[in-house]
Amino acid sequence: MYNFIMAILVTGGAGFIGSHTVVELLSAHEEVIIVDNFSNAKPQVLKRIEQITGSTFKFYQADVTHFDQMKTIFLENSIEAIIHFAGFKAVGESVSEPLKYYENNIQSTLVVLKLMKLFNVANIVFSSSATVYGLSDLVPFFETHPTGGTTNPYGTTKWMIEKILIDFAQVHREKNVAILRYFNPIGAHASGLIGEDPQGVPNNLMPFMTQVAIGQRKQLTVFGSDYPTIDGTGVRDYIHVVDLALGHLAALKKLRTHPGLVIYNLGTGQGTSVLQLIKAFQIATGIAIPYALAARRSGDVASSYANCDLAKKEMKWEAKKTIQTCCEDAWRWQTLNPKGYDS
Repeated sequence: MYNFIMAILVTGGAGFIGSHTVVELLSAHEEVIIVDNFSNAKPQVLKRIEQITGSTFKFYQADVTHFDQMKTIFLENSIEAIIHFAGFKAVGESVSEPLKYYENNIQSTLVVLKLMKLFNVANIVFSSSATVYGLSDLVPFFETHPTGGTTNPYGTTKWMIEKILIDFAQVHREKNVAILRYFNPIGAHASGLIGEDPQGVPNNLMPFMTQVAIGQRKQLTVFGSDYPTIDGTGVRDYIHVVDLALGHLAALKKLRTHPGLVIYNLGTGQGTSVLQLIKAFQIATGIAIPYALAARRSGDVASSYANCDLAKKEMKWEAKKTIQTCCEDAWRWQTLNPKGYDS
């Protein structure tokens, strides 16, 4: 049976940010279609989303790089907008396997854009990243700052896709494109039912820290203690994943006003050092995190945080959850799901 109620298609909707965004979409009574191939997500998340929201959605297990698989989804549904999360995201892996990242991340976007044209879908929200600002030290970052100079293939794919979307929007004036530049998503849903479930060794600080706290890893390694920052460790803009998810709803609402191309930073506007985050986690949980200081990693910048005035002005959106809440929610997720969705 085909569904011709106007729906939001969420590619990569079973992933960390995608699943939290789907929860907020369903809570806002949007019709949702999830597409995921589970290359970096678990099927269990789908039941968890239903459990949190009490709502149902359509799901397709498909690869967004495959035009014919995706075309079937567009034929069977009436799609108002696409929120495009699908893509590989491990920085280290992108360095060792660059062709995998260029092929997957760019091809999936080209497939989505071709189908937008073919089926007259007007709106797309793209999951970009602060990595597009490269090694710039012009903090805080404004949307008008130069992009490029990325330090790894993952970041370069985000920068290249932004260029593709900008060119696409210039030619297809009837389309509305929102590029959202994320800073550092952490935390989990307050229910503890969905959260970040990294495969193998975590690439990000918070899941590594929670795995140390629960005893799965011996200690945390802090890369770089001689940066020109408040305590010598790297400073980042850590945003709660639910605040980030709500940013996508705000972007969707903005696209419904037919703005054409819009670009927004999604962060808190505040920098937090690695040692400050460790301390906040210890206060939130009462658990001391053993850590060791190590040399800087190549490609890491001293400070990266956002100016989010434009998102506040044009989308009426701003991050509201504190670092303390981020830590509490991440720890709740970890303790309830010690082995992630396989617990």
